[in-house]
This record gives sequence, C-alpha cells and structure tokens, in this order.
Amino acid sequence: MNHQLVDYFRRISPLSDEEAQAILDSMVVKTCPKGTHLLMAGQVSTEAYFVLQGCVRQYYVVDGEERSNGFFTEDEWVLSIHSMMNQTPADHFLVCAEDTTVVVGTEQREGDLYRRFPRFESISRMVMQKVLAEQQERFASYLTDTPEQRYLKLSETRPDILQRIPQYQLASYIGVKPESLSRIRKRIATRGKPATPRRKA
Repeated sequence: MNHQLVDYFRRISPLSDEEAQAILDSMVVKTCPKGTHLLMAGQVSTEAYFVLQGCVRQYYVVDGEERSNGFFTEDEWVLSIHSMMNQTPADHFLVCAEDTTVVVGTEQREGDLYRRFPRFESISRMVMQKVLAEQQERFASYLTDTPEQRYLKLSETRPDILQRIPQYQLASYIGVKPESLSRIRKRIATRGKPATPRRKA
C-alpha cells in the first residue's frame, strides 16, 4: 500500500492500513500540461495540490511583469492559504512550469476524512504548520538575504530547480534581471576555481 502521498503522511505520523487506504480511496489525481493555470489572480482558491510529478510556479504580476516567488516540486503542497481560508480572491497565479501530476484536495474531501478518522485533523494541522514554516522562511529570505545569497541557498537546498526553470524565472525569483543573474553565476563560478599558479621568473 505504497503511494507518494501516503508515504508523505507516514513521515509525519504513523498510519494504520485502514487510514492509508482511506487516503488512497479519497484521492483525485489530475495531470496538467505545462502552462496550465491551477489558480488565477482574482479567483477564490477552493483546491489544494500535492505534487506527484512536475513543477508548479507561483507568481505575481507587478506593473505588467511576472514576478516568481515560489516553485513547488515532487512531495510538496501547493495552496493559496489566505484565499482558501478566508474565501477571498487570490492575488497571485499558480501555473504548471512542466507537465505536472497532482493530487487534488478539497475542503469536502478533507471533511469526509476527518469524520471517518478524527486523527487526520491533527495530522493535517501538522502539515499546515510545515507549509506555513516553509513560506515564512522563504519570506524571511526576501527581507534579509541578498540576491546572491538567495541564489546560493537555492543551489544548495534545491539544485534541481536550477536545471528545471528558465533563467528569466530564476532571476525573477531571486529579485534581479536575467543579466544580473548571469553576473552572479559568473562570480560564483570564478570563486570556485582554483587559483592559477604564477610562473617562476
């Protein structure tokens, strides 16, 4: 009874076979081509997504320009917390940056699980705390880190993202123009090279 989503929950709390089966039975899996919007700014969010495969990008539009502020890949949750909890229009977009397969969660399916297995409510709360902590850490990085520090942190913690996302979107994510990102990469590459030995006179 293995599944990515079941394994994810088991890393948070042990599950009985019955509980694991209930998760599998409630799952709705959706595959979306690259470029599919899961949420548009102005819409009220009614769904949460668990990424099985692929990548979802979160972005804002400021003065007509897209500004990326999140990339969500395998085993991560994608949700517009403020919009969903308060039933208010979202101020951002969620778009599939690759062909992406997700488990789609709704409040109704979540409620059905809670009624059958009340313990899922506390597990869900732990998941939400984890998601909020990750968002808070990302927000703090924007306030305290330089663009170069943000790039280095991304390369250390999520090196796959550097290969999966176009340079202009990465630049937007760390808060610079693409040409500035190129300079940052060159600086880092230069620092990583061993010093050239001097020739003897």
